[in-house]
Amino acid sequence: LLGVPLSRPAAAQSPAYDLVLKNGRIVDGTGSPWYRGDVAITGDAIVRIARSITEPATRVIDVGGQVIAPGFIDIHSHARRGIFQVPTADNDIRMGVTTVIEGPDGSSPVPLAPFLARLDALKKSINIGSMIGQDSVREAVMGDVDRKATPAEIEQMKALVAQGMKDGAFGLSSGLVYVPGTFRPTEEGIDLARGAGQYGGFYKSHMRDEASHVVQSVEETIRIGEEGGLPTQVTHHKVIGTANWGKSVETLRLVEEARARGVDATIDQYPYTASSTSITAALFPAWAQEGGHAETLKRLTDPATRARIKQESARLIRDERGGGDPKNVVIARCEWDSTLAGKSLADVARMRGFQPTLEGGAEAAMWLTERGGCQGVFHAISEEDVERIMRYPGTMIATDGEIPIFGRGAPHPRSYGTFARVLGLYVREKHILRLEDAIRKMTSFPASRLGLMDRGLLRPGMKADIAVFDPATVRDMATFEQPHQYAEGFSTIVVNGQVVFEDGHMTAARPGRVLYGPAWTGAH
Repeated sequence: LLGVPLSRPAAAQSPAYDLVLKNGRIVDGTGSPWYRGDVAITGDAIVRIARSITEPATRVIDVGGQVIAPGFIDIHSHARRGIFQVPTADNDIRMGVTTVIEGPDGSSPVPLAPFLARLDALKKSINIGSMIGQDSVREAVMGDVDRKATPAEIEQMKALVAQGMKDGAFGLSSGLVYVPGTFRPTEEGIDLARGAGQYGGFYKSHMRDEASHVVQSVEETIRIGEEGGLPTQVTHHKVIGTANWGKSVETLRLVEEARARGVDATIDQYPYTASSTSITAALFPAWAQEGGHAETLKRLTDPATRARIKQESARLIRDERGGGDPKNVVIARCEWDSTLAGKSLADVARMRGFQPTLEGGAEAAMWLTERGGCQGVFHAISEEDVERIMRYPGTMIATDGEIPIFGRGAPHPRSYGTFARVLGLYVREKHILRLEDAIRKMTSFPASRLGLMDRGLLRPGMKADIAVFDPATVRDMATFEQPHQYAEGFSTIVVNGQVVFEDGHMTAARPGRVLYGPAWTGAH
């Protein structure tokens, strides 16, 4: 030991860690009961968790007994609506979301690589990854036609899916209620899903029908996973239309039976009794949308065809997304007239000189489509189904939201409130979930589905994506009437080791990264 100094006073004073979060209630993402402790971060990773960490750190934040949890992972996000305009993703960060997965419902850029490269170059506060969209793949090869694909076209589509997986997709998404996905037979879906599975991906489906045929649609989703040989997910699971309420008993039984026989079937869900999509997509029959918007407009000029569309649209308002009354359909955004946001189909019917009946609502929907189309919010889901689906252990939480431009339009409040709503309403007030189980549904569960082995848990060696919040005050503020309101109760959000939100304000840090799926061939 001769020549070795007994102490190094100067070095002893240098910080051992970059950041220490002290005095927290640690909810680690596993579902295990919380425990008291400190979390130390160096660089972009968690390096130590202990009952008490006293070594010096560049920065220490005393969280005062608040919950320290992994950052939330939103496995179903439409973040490309807004990420380039609002790269700070304030709505997500302020409710604890540190990672969003784009490309759901069958819709993604094709090819995927240029989009991910553009995201990679963007200075952003949040992590983002993507699925490859089956509808977008079909449209690239076949257009919006209603016919079976030829063997050559299927090979072309399989090649595009394979390329999407190599570009970094986490799996294949489908939107079977939308054109052109609705024209796709199950067998074609199995073929493409099998290709994604061979690259380590999973299949996530906006099902063919979430109303009268919701049970058959869950069966189809399970079949695609079972025969395609890959994990399968019923995305934003809900039951639409009063006549169908309660069918979640049967859909959950189907998922549980599939799991029992070895099918890796799971669910994601947002905690609201209203859905949101395009008014045309929701209230027009698929045949009327074939060939795109221009063809739809042509059909509306033919009196006999227009009458057929009106009849079917009135039925959809009565039995499905309209919840039985045009007042239940509210406009979220019309690019061509911002003043319509917040008005219902019943309001628009009156504006156009019609009674606010089912037929008047259909006339309003046709007029909105003729003018250019609008996004809508549809109140047609029961609270009992929401709670039943939420309780199921195989359900994770996701927003199905976007990154809104603050104050613009009347978007679904899920974009601002989903994760906080679960923690405030369904954990603290309704006791539908334990806090630890809710956090698991937001963190380690979606991480494992995505194959993100370095996120979703609080463990040394994991990436330092962290949400700190007060379980006594966390709540969603966004409402359908006033959606542009940030969640409350979150005090500190860390992404890749850097504080991006603190004391009610976004910071200047932009540490967000593009996350890549299991078959990515690029360099990390």
